[in-house]
Amino acid sequence: MAELRSHSCFTGNRAVILFLNFFLIILAYYQVKSASRSLLLEYWGADNLPYVWIASALVLGSFIGVYHRIVERFSRLSVVLSSSLLFIILMLGFRLALSMIPQAAILGFYVFVDVFSVILVEQFWSLTNAVNQRGDGRQTYWFISSGGLVGGIFGGASAAALLKYTAMTTPDLLLSSALILLLVLGFNLLMGRWGLYAEIPAEQQTPVAEGGWRSLVGNRYLLLIAAALLCAQLAQPLVEYQLFKTIAASYPVLDERTQYISVFFSALGFVSLGINLVLTPIIHRYIGIVAGMVFQPLMLCLFASGFMAYPTLWIASAMKISDRGLFYSINRASKEQLYIPIDPVHTYQVKAWIDMLGYRMFKVLGSLILLLFTQWPPIALSLGDLSWVTLIVCAVWIGVLSALAREYRSSFGTQIVVHQ
Repeated sequence: MAELRSHSCFTGNRAVILFLNFFLIILAYYQVKSASRSLLLEYWGADNLPYVWIASALVLGSFIGVYHRIVERFSRLSVVLSSSLLFIILMLGFRLALSMIPQAAILGFYVFVDVFSVILVEQFWSLTNAVNQRGDGRQTYWFISSGGLVGGIFGGASAAALLKYTAMTTPDLLLSSALILLLVLGFNLLMGRWGLYAEIPAEQQTPVAEGGWRSLVGNRYLLLIAAALLCAQLAQPLVEYQLFKTIAASYPVLDERTQYISVFFSALGFVSLGINLVLTPIIHRYIGIVAGMVFQPLMLCLFASGFMAYPTLWIASAMKISDRGLFYSINRASKEQLYIPIDPVHTYQVKAWIDMLGYRMFKVLGSLILLLFTQWPPIALSLGDLSWVTLIVCAVWIGVLSALAREYRSSFGTQIVVHQ
């Protein structure tokens, strides 16, 4: 009993540490996320956003493979410390480049911010999985993940405050982000020396087998999960383009635009956290897991229709919050429970493919659709009429969720084993 209490206390302390770690990581990310978006609008304009998104997705797709080979050779903590130091150096380098050749540097900086967010978040969860036993994860992951939501709220709010109440300008947010990353580096180094990041033996970790997209083939349930999640990614660039095009027209001054984007991201995090803590448990209990996922496309349909009629900034912002706010809260919580009927090995296979490659592929596809309907003649829709495309995607999305709900009801309670 004493040993059990000791383990529980140690696990609780580590959960708090991981919460703080994730908080700092997302805090650093949101310092530069708004800056990268605002600077790109300043020097390249909203019309070039789809091209940059495609380039970013391709770079990420290429880099992920290299990153995983590095993780296989070194301990998670070593990778965390090394990458944090590298990102600090790159952040300072981009700050210098932005003062010398801003138009060229901003393209590399935007892609860097996307890589920065994916790698830091992925390696955080990789480290978290490596130092926690399976039972510990079920008890503490909800709390640990909340650190990221809180970090997003404070990250956006603090970036806006720095621009409003200090002499800092938009490019200077790279310096504040680098300082926070320095705290992350020192924090992880200290925790590693105290033994709080000791990795559990490999045989106690959930095995991760090879398979990826092959695990989807021939299994209707897995295909429907992937289709539902990827529909969300297909709609995302359409909504984001409408938002940033509207922001660019409403805020022509760089620092004022960055402040608005920062406050917006903070509000998005606040909504996500509120939904996650208050509405998600209620919806899951009384409506159901898959039914809860329908709220995202339904709300997106509502605000997309509103933007089509009245293409204003507040409706564009509400549309984006309805999309990402629900995606980061109830959608994310629901998708994890969808994997319960699947054996753990294939869960890891499918999630790895969707998270690392599928999302990028569908964001590229969404960007190409965006270019088709906005810039490539003879088809050219106005910013408001672009919502018709979003409504079509949402209709397909709701249809997929309806089929998934039927498949989930018939599959729940039995473990699905995917044969390759």
